[in-house]
Amino acid sequence: MSTSRGAAAGVLGAAAVAASVAASVARRHHTLSAVAPELRTPALWLPLPVTGRLSLTLARRLSRRTTHPVAGVAVTRHDVPGGRDAFVYESPGRRRPGGALLWIHGGGTILGHPESDHELCSRIARDLRIVVVSARYRLAPEHPFPDGFDDCFAALRWLHDAAPALGVDGARVAVGGASAGGGLAASVVQKAHDHGLPVAFQMLLYPMLDDRTALVRDHRGRGRIGWTPRSNTYAWTCYLGRGSRVAEPLVYAAAGRREDLRGLPPAWIGVGDLDLFYSENLRYAERLRAAGVPVDLVVEPGMYHGADFDHHATVPSMRAFRQGMLDALAAGLTLGPATGRS
Repeated sequence: MSTSRGAAAGVLGAAAVAASVAASVARRHHTLSAVAPELRTPALWLPLPVTGRLSLTLARRLSRRTTHPVAGVAVTRHDVPGGRDAFVYESPGRRRPGGALLWIHGGGTILGHPESDHELCSRIARDLRIVVVSARYRLAPEHPFPDGFDDCFAALRWLHDAAPALGVDGARVAVGGASAGGGLAASVVQKAHDHGLPVAFQMLLYPMLDDRTALVRDHRGRGRIGWTPRSNTYAWTCYLGRGSRVAEPLVYAAAGRREDLRGLPPAWIGVGDLDLFYSENLRYAERLRAAGVPVDLVVEPGMYHGADFDHHATVPSMRAFRQGMLDALAAGLTLGPATGRS
């Protein structure tokens, strides 16, 4: 009898596991059905949220990838006083003095490095014929706010100080970034405004702007692919050194909390409608407009967080999304349209 009961329990247990797996697969299938068909890949079936030290260590190992600069663009590394180092990308035949972009990489403030954006930054430098500076900054949780932010602001100050040597017009400097880099860029722009450091344009690619998103329970199905609510909560806790709170100014720590947005430079904000940051991005765009700041807001249907990095070379909608970003940057620096070379 005991053997029979054990076998029956084993069968029931296996059935329960199978039912659980089937339900999980069904939920994931439903989630992926909202993704634009051309953006669906097998990798989306295996989410890898970063929610603690172990998963952060694994994610950092997986994110060590370095991309290669496009041909013909010179890349040099420079030390930044008061910060870390930065890469400078220059295309041959550019006008001097010309425009420049300070680029800040993404990674939730806890991941990433500028080497991963060699391809993107060199492509921007080539297609727009501007100088691109890509900053390295210290990561949380080892270095919570303001360490990483201070490194990024130091890079902007260095760019302005080095403008004559780099052949840059200090009145035509933009600041941009992706995800956490976009959030850092928005905060750097705010401090630059407060300190009288010229910034002509801000290019914010699905920026991580507001820690209060970690306090929201219902995201209406957003954030299930790519950057998840659990990852977001963990990242903000690492960056701030503690959990988010409803009422707190957090000057420069969370750009979306700033009350007075008057006088900030024109902005381009691009985000997918499946992105966890969708609501905070739209809210920031609306508040900028209400403050009299020109904003070009682009919402891409069926796009999840970071999809353009995965598919910019192969999917027409992502190529167009990236091209729109570069055209906006060119207009913001009054350069004319980007060349759009592949």
